[in-house]
Amino acid sequence: MIVRKHWELKDELDGYQMKCQLENTTIYYRLKGKGRPLIMLHGFTLDHRMMLGCMEPVFKNRSGWQRIYFDLPGMGQTPGEDWITNSDQMLDIVLEFIDAVVPKQRIVVAGESYGGYLSRGVIYRCPESVDGQLLICPLIVAKDELRRVPPPVKIVEDPELISSLDASEAEFFQSFNTVESQRVWERTRDEILSGHKIVDSSFTDVIRGDGYPFSFDVDDLDGGFKGPTLILLGRQDWFVGYQDAMKLIELYPRGTFAILDRAGHNLQIEQETLFNALVSEWLDRVEEATKTK
Repeated sequence: MIVRKHWELKDELDGYQMKCQLENTTIYYRLKGKGRPLIMLHGFTLDHRMMLGCMEPVFKNRSGWQRIYFDLPGMGQTPGEDWITNSDQMLDIVLEFIDAVVPKQRIVVAGESYGGYLSRGVIYRCPESVDGQLLICPLIVAKDELRRVPPPVKIVEDPELISSLDASEAEFFQSFNTVESQRVWERTRDEILSGHKIVDSSFTDVIRGDGYPFSFDVDDLDGGFKGPTLILLGRQDWFVGYQDAMKLIELYPRGTFAILDRAGHNLQIEQETLFNALVSEWLDRVEEATKTK
């Protein structure tokens, strides 16, 4: 029998910082609110702050949801383990964590980039337990050379801002963003770069090298996924693109697919107002669909 323990570290901004001991690793996570569990899955080499920063504003005037933000192994405050070498194992850990934190409960999942890949893995493995799904610039094709992506482009440039950053910050910011502004930079710094700076790159390099794709077709869903779904795609996203995601449209009969202009891989930051509105509407749909369950 596996013994799972939770340690509450401290109260912070009406939420809790926690650690969950699984069979072979310990997961750091943040818990906010009460109600329907919403599992947040961040992108590769980042940490929970990526999802915390974009999702919490949506819940400013909305109750009834328990938001669970956690750091994947090797990222944020969750240690990498030598025995974890591929995405299949990462998915196993995600599922074990969910079972430990919200056992035998129906859940909703939200994932960005690699987190969107894992989110679809959760549905592939446990479709009967998931009531809704949000995908933000999701990784669809794991192998870089097989993706259909647009060329890098800048929609809004701010040379003065770029010159005020140190060289490494400027390089990072310009490598991801299609919009350069003070607001976009500050959020990128606090929500994206902050996690990237502390990643265990020796651990993530192993997964990124040979173990990134699942060993199975994660989108081979018999009958598709019928829960309310929102898939947000950046028209200028030159990392994962938007075209590959459109082939999934028939898998999601309750799915809204939105391709946003003026948005790269950090769509949630560059199109903040649209993001908040679309996610809020998706939450409305999930609440409506689950009233009778």
